[in-house]
Amino acid sequence: MELCTQTVATDEVIISRRDGNHRPTAWGDHFLMYADLPVANEEEEKQHEDLKEEVRKMLVMAPSNSLQTLHLINTIQRLGVAYHFEREIEESLSYMYTHYEEWIGEVDGDDLHAIALCFRLLRQQGYLVSCDAFRKFTDDEGDFKKELVNDVHGMLSLHEAAQYRVHGEVILNEALNFTITQLKLILPELTNSQLTQQVNNALKFPIKDGMVKVETRKYISFYQENHELCNQVFGDITRWNIDASKQLPSYMKIIYRGLLDVFNEVEKELASEN
Repeated sequence: MELCTQTVATDEVIISRRDGNHRPTAWGDHFLMYADLPVANEEEEKQHEDLKEEVRKMLVMAPSNSLQTLHLINTIQRLGVAYHFEREIEESLSYMYTHYEEWIGEVDGDDLHAIALCFRLLRQQGYLVSCDAFRKFTDDEGDFKKELVNDVHGMLSLHEAAQYRVHGEVILNEALNFTITQLKLILPELTNSQLTQQVNNALKFPIKDGMVKVETRKYISFYQENHELCNQVFGDITRWNIDASKQLPSYMKIIYRGLLDVFNEVEKELASEN
């Protein structure tokens, strides 16, 4: 880049400064496009608040130590709106942690999904619960039982739970290797396209290392196709991530929306490269 010297005269001194021959920015007027962002009206704000209250009631009303509560928390977190319900989630998981051993004992011995989901949610929250609960799914040789491959949802949950292992947890190391191997073998035989997509995504993108925004978008598509799981309140609530800029100062709105666009472009490029 060429530099030239520009001389500026003042009443008292002559100041010489270097003048950069800068190229036009690659961004152009990109960020200026968002100078006039729409402002949410009172009706929209009230609707958002009503939705939040409805979800909050669902969390509070569900039994604290139930699988229903775990599914609610999992859905809220994976849809990327957990920051609205941090206190309720913490209270539910804290209660689950104090009753963990009791709850594990009451769960159907064959319900791998329930145990693995509970374990993962607690580990995610920072509770170092014991992994001994998974020993009931191993045979006399200490290997995971072959019949578990018939429970794809349970295998997926075990795969995700095993990613929250700590040093020295051999059974979870084995669980991770077992689920990776078996899910890869199962994948070509699956006839449910939605389940196929879930397994494929789980193998490619570890849940522990996933970027929230990317994982949220993937989960929304799974969630909307699962009619038993889907709740329209959560379909609507996911829009708050995009609308979050409405609470920011004007100058931050420009940056925020610009960054979302940049993120979208990067996501497209990464997706094309698998």
